[in-house]
Amino acid sequence: MSGPEVILRVENVTKRFGGVVALNDVTLSVGRGEIVGLIGPNGSGKTTLFNCITGVYKPDRGRVFFMGRDITGLQPHEVAKLGIARTWQKVRPFRNLTVLEAVTTGALLRTDSVEEARKTAVEVLELIGLPREEWGRLGSEITLMEHKLVDLARALATGPQLLLLDEIAAGLRPHEQERLAEVIKKVWSDRGLTIVVVEHVMRFVMSLSKRVVVLHEGRVIAEGPPEEVASNPRVIEAYLGIKPV
Repeated sequence: MSGPEVILRVENVTKRFGGVVALNDVTLSVGRGEIVGLIGPNGSGKTTLFNCITGVYKPDRGRVFFMGRDITGLQPHEVAKLGIARTWQKVRPFRNLTVLEAVTTGALLRTDSVEEARKTAVEVLELIGLPREEWGRLGSEITLMEHKLVDLARALATGPQLLLLDEIAAGLRPHEQERLAEVIKKVWSDRGLTIVVVEHVMRFVMSLSKRVVVLHEGRVIAEGPPEEVASNPRVIEAYLGIKPV
C-alpha cells in the first residue's frame, strides 16, 4: 500500500483447522494512524486473523509483521509487549474486581508498580469518559455498555500502538453504538493509534473506517473506501448469497 508507514503487514497467511481452511492466503497492510474496518459474513475468518496476529494461533503458512518485525508465532504476552492490544468478541467479566482494578491489571503489562499502573488506569478511564462514580463498582454490577468501555480501557492501559477491536459493538443498542463510536474516535485522535475494527454492525464500522477490507471464506475479496465496498457485487453476493441484478 502507498501512503502512511505500514505498521501491520500480513503476508500470505493460511490457517487450517483439520479439513477447514479458516484463512486462505490472506495478505493485507495497515498504515500507521489508520482506522481500518475488517468485515465479512460469519465464518469468514475475521477473528481467526486477529488470533494469528496476536499469537493465539500460529499460521500454517505465511508471516505477520509489526513495525517491520516478524512476529509470526510469538506468544500473546510477547505480542502485547511489542504494542498490539485487542478486545474480544465476548465480554470477559471481572466479577470480583472493581472497574479501576480491572483496568489497572492491563497497565501492569508495562510496570511492576501498582501505583504507576493505577495512575495509568485513571488516565485511560478519564479519556474514555467513564464517570468516576462507576470506578469502584464490581464487574458483576455494571451494564454491558460499561463492560465494553472497560474492555476498551483495559486494552488501552497496555500502551498499544495497534488496537484490534473484535465486535466491540455487539449486543449494544443503536444509541450505545453511536456513543462507543465517538469514544473510539476520541481515543484514536488523542492517542494517535492505529485501529482495526472487526464488526457485523455495518453502520458502526462504516462510520469509523476510511478503508474497509472484506473477508469471505478465508479470502480477501474486496478492499477500499466504505461506499465503494458496500456497492461491490462480490461483497453483496457474499452477504446475501445472491448475485445482484
